[in-house]
Amino acid sequence: MSDATEVARRCAEAMYARDRVAQDLGMRIAEVAPGRARLRMTLGDTMVNGFGIAHGGYLFLLADSAFAYACNTHGAVTVAASADVVFIAPARSGDVLEATAVERTRYGRSGVYDVTVRRVPDGEVIAEFRGGSRTRDERVLKEGAPDGSVRDEGVIGDGPAEPR
Repeated sequence: MSDATEVARRCAEAMYARDRVAQDLGMRIAEVAPGRARLRMTLGDTMVNGFGIAHGGYLFLLADSAFAYACNTHGAVTVAASADVVFIAPARSGDVLEATAVERTRYGRSGVYDVTVRRVPDGEVIAEFRGGSRTRDERVLKEGAPDGSVRDEGVIGDGPAEPR
């Protein structure tokens, strides 16, 4: 495993340990690498609107979370500066969704990331998201911990994504 991949993994673990939204919604990090992240979430009954389809806010939230994990794989705290989403197909309660975020470019303290939200296992595209990032003068991995991160073993992998 390269040093950059190890930093990305440690950053994702540290973020997830403090990310109550991702934890409470049952998001799971399926994969992380420099400039990339893949998150999964199962839509629960409380995540659909009056038409029985996923509320757009939850789709945006999943995409935004994958964006956040991808942005922060380089070790510097990076936040959203802009975001846009296009809803393409409906998703329903019980659907497992996967958001894959990919870094397109970083320039100065800014970056551009694309996120595709798909239904698992058929791969249908549910939404497309583009985010702009801004890096802050802070580090993701806090000093003082034995390895510089907050550990939560088993955070990254293809385990189930169940809402709590």
